[in-house]
Amino acid sequence: MQAISNLRNNLLIAMPSMDDPNFDHTVTLICQHDEQGAFGVTINRPLEITIGELLAQLDIELTNIQLANRVAMSGGPVQSEQGFVLHNTNRAWESTLHIAENLSITSSKDILTDIATGNGPDQFLLVLGCAGWSPGQLEQEIKENAWLTCDANNSILFEMPYPHRWRGAASTLGIDLNLLGTAAGHS
Repeated sequence: MQAISNLRNNLLIAMPSMDDPNFDHTVTLICQHDEQGAFGVTINRPLEITIGELLAQLDIELTNIQLANRVAMSGGPVQSEQGFVLHNTNRAWESTLHIAENLSITSSKDILTDIATGNGPDQFLLVLGCAGWSPGQLEQEIKENAWLTCDANNSILFEMPYPHRWRGAASTLGIDLNLLGTAAGHS
């Protein structure tokens, strides 16, 4: 059996047959993948809470008013109260994990202060919660055809409208998800 390579900086695209409601029609960026398992954040599930509201809850004054009505995202079902900022820079804050060149995720409050004052990254997603897989779990799910994988790119992560990300990520592989059935078959 061939091992699946490290999926850091890859997008997981939920197959139409995904039976877990937490991941139905989602696109999830894998931020870390090693012998300990995998960690990622979903990038296409907007929440009904704005960045302005979240910063107000944290007593962070928002001077960059353009961000006030921008929505936060649901990053996954794990640690749903934990905030993460996915951003397009290698600049490090207090708690930053580098994913790839010019792509990192930060979970410390100092990045939120910089975002609030206009000193943060140019492109970012504020996500609440994350997704996690135990060792071997993600590899097994991929073998069971629960996910498609493709390379991450900033266009999908930061520019594509949220409702288009699921189909858009699959289209980078030349796949039209409308043509895939929801039932798995064996020949």
